[in-house]
Amino acid sequence: MTTLSAERSTLESQDDVALAERLRAGRDAIVAELRHRIVGQDAVIEQALVALFSGGNCLIVGVPGLAKTLLVSTLARVLDLSFSRIQFTPDLMPSDITGTEILQVDAVSGQRAMSFVPGPIFANVVLADEINRTPPKTQAALLEVMQEHRVTVQGKSYPLDPPFFVFATQNPIELEGTYPLPEAQLDRFMFEIVVDYLSEDDEVAVVRQTTAAPTHRLRPVVTAEELVAFHALVRRVPVSDAVARYAVALARASRPSSPNAPDEVKRFVAFGASVRAPQQLILACKARALMHGRYHVGFEDVRALVRPALRHRVILNFHAQSERVTVDQLVDRLLQAVPVPSARM
Repeated sequence: MTTLSAERSTLESQDDVALAERLRAGRDAIVAELRHRIVGQDAVIEQALVALFSGGNCLIVGVPGLAKTLLVSTLARVLDLSFSRIQFTPDLMPSDITGTEILQVDAVSGQRAMSFVPGPIFANVVLADEINRTPPKTQAALLEVMQEHRVTVQGKSYPLDPPFFVFATQNPIELEGTYPLPEAQLDRFMFEIVVDYLSEDDEVAVVRQTTAAPTHRLRPVVTAEELVAFHALVRRVPVSDAVARYAVALARASRPSSPNAPDEVKRFVAFGASVRAPQQLILACKARALMHGRYHVGFEDVRALVRPALRHRVILNFHAQSERVTVDQLVDRLLQAVPVPSARM
């Protein structure tokens, strides 16, 4: 791997270099703290940190009991961020998320006036638990918040304090009372992160750890101000035309109407990835490059993150469902079909 010192010229200033080194040190410190609560799940942790360092939202999918909520709440603690958990249910209303205006009496003047009471969305890290258990109207309440980082109630806008992240969980098992997320809302998530079962040894470690008295007290290792500075730094990381074109080519090949789409895509895909997909993919790759001690984006970053970036943006058709074809299988086919450009940085 290329060393940090060999690539200092690719960032704009020595201050950027120092901040990049702080980001990498912060990543190591966060992982060290997470290891006191989370066993295994290396890929899940890396993808979550990539989203945090680049300012993206994540959809986390997995069966109950795999520490999805624990992961998000622990991240908030080690980043010293405010945390809010919203349990999505069929009777949840949009105002239960965003907040509402109520009539209050001023204690001094005795006059009545409408006052805005913020909802649980006003936190740095928001966990939308089982987001697919609430009707579309309530799901849509998150759209403006996730995209614009503000809430509008009765014509008035209320900005959210940065940094702001939404981590949403949903159960992959089809059950009654679920409402699939519309494509427009899915596209707001940078990644869909899949949390799978642990290995036997890791599961034994979880059992031993969770049935014993806690021996470590989590400590904050990165501040909110540093995280906001990391977001700006990530956007200053250079990316070559070849790498950007590779990300775009993968996204375009996922669309059945594309002449470069593999036969499997034309057969099994109803809608391919949107333009937002390569945008979010490259932004995430910039964060991953810094986390791995590089000051530019490489093809390996794109290949490492293309699955979580496309997983929720490629919509399968009935034929795929009947033949049990998954998006991950199709993305693997894209990686085989789309050649890596020969030009290197």
